[in-house]
Amino acid sequence: MTKTKGYGTHAADQPLSPFNFERREPGPKDIQIDIQYCGVCHSDLHTARNEWRNTTYPCVPGHEIIGRVVKTGAQVRNFKAGELAAVGCLVNSCRTCPSCKAGLEQYCEKGWTGTYNSPDPHTGKMTYGGYSKTIVVDESFVLRVPGNLDLPGVAPLLCAGITTYSPLRHWKVGKNSKVGIVGLGGLGHMGVKLAHAMGAHVALFTTSTHKVADATRLGADEVILSKDPTAMAKHANSFDFILDTVSADHDVNTYLTMLRRDASLCMVGGSPTPLAVAGFSLIFARRNFAGSLIGGIAETQEMLDFCSKHNLTSDIEVIPITKINEAYERILRSDVKYRFVIDMATL
Repeated sequence: MTKTKGYGTHAADQPLSPFNFERREPGPKDIQIDIQYCGVCHSDLHTARNEWRNTTYPCVPGHEIIGRVVKTGAQVRNFKAGELAAVGCLVNSCRTCPSCKAGLEQYCEKGWTGTYNSPDPHTGKMTYGGYSKTIVVDESFVLRVPGNLDLPGVAPLLCAGITTYSPLRHWKVGKNSKVGIVGLGGLGHMGVKLAHAMGAHVALFTTSTHKVADATRLGADEVILSKDPTAMAKHANSFDFILDTVSADHDVNTYLTMLRRDASLCMVGGSPTPLAVAGFSLIFARRNFAGSLIGGIAETQEMLDFCSKHNLTSDIEVIPITKINEAYERILRSDVKYRFVIDMATL
């Protein structure tokens, strides 16, 4: 075991603070990565504060990890010491169920291992995430980092990027698609960028007039104020696909009626309260109401390569680790454009 430093919390009502713990020594198929940057996801906040009622303490969050390989196991073939590497939301899965065999480890039918707050089969404890100096991960769950992109801006791609890329790809968004993105936060801003790069006509749905200019800068072809009935009526029955990134309670039926016949609305924002879906919003045009969870390892690598080709990264604000508790409060106020990234050199 190797001692390392991190930031974690011991209870839902306690702030994150320095936390020393141990990582396993790399096994034959493992890679040890010294972490340079770690993105801050809203899921980190939910987990640290036990808002999903599933946190085991102590908890070290962080699943948007960029760093350099410092050690490899004897059987590792695809990475060498000194190379850039990335780790996202997954660090293991059963690898034998139909979903895993299809490259969809995020839907592992026996339960995947999260980068943090998951039972760790190697240590018998819980996995600890990227708010730390170093991490050890099986090579099969390590990703290559494009060398042409700004490293801090790559970190949120490991969650916000793949969470929006996966459904856009699954529903075959392309040049002939009219796509709606609901919400312009950490997920929504990547949805706009990616859909635009895929060649779609992109419309942002927002309740905020002050987001119009930013949405246009990010690649939206038009911005629709969802509180304006006249503006919404102009687009009824016209969208091929809508990606809903809002994690708060909202009227999803407003957006379902924007879909063409047989089109789909996909949820990637997790509302803490059940959403009321009116059956007639679906029935009369055979519309689909769906959901999507991050992406598998192969698809996440595909997303990184796509972002490299189109020079896409997340819009970020880099912070020192000592500002993490302040960052959590700012996330709750939507006071960031659009993701925080921790410079782990400050740890």
